[in-house]
Amino acid sequence: MTNPFKGGNLNGKKDDNRFNGHNEENTVDKETDTEESEDTVKAVNEGVKEETGSVTEPVDTDNIETKSAPSELDKVKADFEQLNNQYIRLAADFENYRKRQEQERENLIRYGAVDTLKKLLEVLDNFDRGETALESVDDCKVVKDNFNLLHKQVMDILGKMGLEVIEAEGKEFDPNFHEAVMQTPSTEHPEHTVIKELQKGYKLGDKVLRPTLVNVAVAE
Repeated sequence: MTNPFKGGNLNGKKDDNRFNGHNEENTVDKETDTEESEDTVKAVNEGVKEETGSVTEPVDTDNIETKSAPSELDKVKADFEQLNNQYIRLAADFENYRKRQEQERENLIRYGAVDTLKKLLEVLDNFDRGETALESVDDCKVVKDNFNLLHKQVMDILGKMGLEVIEAEGKEFDPNFHEAVMQTPSTEHPEHTVIKELQKGYKLGDKVLRPTLVNVAVAE
């Protein structure tokens, strides 16, 4: 009796070939897919080359940041050093200027009257000469003339230095230049008019050294 399973031969070569054939087909398919993928990548690269002339390589941003950061920092440091040096020089120049101005102010206070005193020395000499001459003079007119001459000399010297007498009598009262110490009712003079000058006032340029003391007319 023939064995019905004998012809099947489960371990036979035919079955092995069937399974082997199936594996070979899978391998071929994988190889084909790989080749197609490589062809696709190649085509893309060639297309990029045609458009740009070369394939752009990936940019390493980490390396760029690492290289550029020190350059920017060095520039900031250089700018800071430059500004700091300028500030130090400016501060030194200002300090020297301040000291120079202070010294000039002290010298002005100490020696500012030198020219004035030198000019007044001539007046003192004339006073000495007048005193000697008046010892043998009995005429009061001569004494008065000498006095007027010396007074004029003093006023001329001070006038050359900028001293001015503040005019008051007959002028309208001005509180910037006049100081009213008396008020007299009057019908002969307009109200607020200086009737009499009681003490002369002086100014140097626009600065009032001393206001004029005056008597002012008021309405009765």
